[in-house]
Amino acid sequence: MQAERMERIESCRRNTSAEDNLKIFESLLKGEVDAQKYCLRAKIDMSSLNGTMRDPVLYRFNDTPHHRTGTKHKAYPTYDFACPIIDSVEGVTHALRTTEYNDRDEQYAWIQKALSLRTVHIQAFGKMNFVHTVLSKRKLNWFVENNLVEGWFDPRFPTVQGCIRRGMNVDALKSFIISQGASRRVITMEWDKFWSENKKILEEKSPRYMGVDEKDLVLFTITNVPAEIVSTSVQIHPQKPENGNRVMRRFNKLYIDQIDAATFSQGEEVTFIRWGNFYIDTIEKNVEGKVISMTGRYNPDATNFSKTKKTTWLAAIPDVVPLKIFEFDHLISKAKLEEDDKFENFINPESKKEYTALGDPCLRTVQEGDVIQLERKGFFRCDVAYNGKKDSSVVLFYIPDGKVVKGKAVAAPAPKKK
Repeated sequence: MQAERMERIESCRRNTSAEDNLKIFESLLKGEVDAQKYCLRAKIDMSSLNGTMRDPVLYRFNDTPHHRTGTKHKAYPTYDFACPIIDSVEGVTHALRTTEYNDRDEQYAWIQKALSLRTVHIQAFGKMNFVHTVLSKRKLNWFVENNLVEGWFDPRFPTVQGCIRRGMNVDALKSFIISQGASRRVITMEWDKFWSENKKILEEKSPRYMGVDEKDLVLFTITNVPAEIVSTSVQIHPQKPENGNRVMRRFNKLYIDQIDAATFSQGEEVTFIRWGNFYIDTIEKNVEGKVISMTGRYNPDATNFSKTKKTTWLAAIPDVVPLKIFEFDHLISKAKLEEDDKFENFINPESKKEYTALGDPCLRTVQEGDVIQLERKGFFRCDVAYNGKKDSSVVLFYIPDGKVVKGKAVAAPAPKKK
């Protein structure tokens, strides 16, 4: 049949009577063995310059159980046949289709006219591709079937539910789509604009907390502060007092990140965000040169916070919250796949990284789906909330910020190979 269509040769059954065609079609719908080799075709024009008008297939045998109707039906309409009918019957006024369907627009219109259906206007637009990404449902389904992802909602997937689970705000998603317009030009985009649009909204509304990387954290002892836990109230968003306050614990022993501690010098004055300035008195390192502990003094009279180094911190108290943080990379290692490339040959084996951290005690109140900022580390979406059980952790997904190369404030160790 394919060869005949390519060579514009009419099928020997093209002029079968309507009565005989109806009998065969009824047998096809029942899945009778003799009818399974048949398909229903539209009788249009085998000499057409447009290949889609050369008697396209409308119905074919398929005994795969349907997820709703089971094995009730044995034959199903093709996508090309179903779309113009459904669009017209369900009241669609403008069918938005990518330019790859342009050749099929004539067929779409023919089917509606032949069935005396309301005409639907077709609005074509160029397909938007992304680097390091496959958008084909067939290719994405391959990832699902081979258990390389959790499912269609995996945060590495370019599906709507995947992007939202990773931390995309719905309003930002709408804004991005509208900004692209309806150009007919096919483009391949970086992901930076997609996520930078999202960051603008997150900056305005996300509450701020602190966290430190659990690996290689540094204990900072304050020698002129009493050894008692003090709770103080701070704004939950430094620039948005209307967003309210949260509790912050202070203590004479603090946790700070190794990446910050490694930059400090003895005698230097450093700003601890949301508290004040401290003098660095002693620095202890191990044989590898990593800082393992520090001592210092609080400077309550400090007024210069603009030219000092900054660090986030946590009070070294028992009720800090364990965090599991995930960062995601592209599923495809090659930026742009060529037509003869097999995407299976370019799978990124390290598209998911996990590390542990310690977080502010207030993170116990964060709910699944909430987006927060860990100061100087970035924005995160809570995927699993704290449940109060022993060894419970808050699971956070890092949200890309739109930068092509992101400097990580929290070191992420390579995942262990299974």
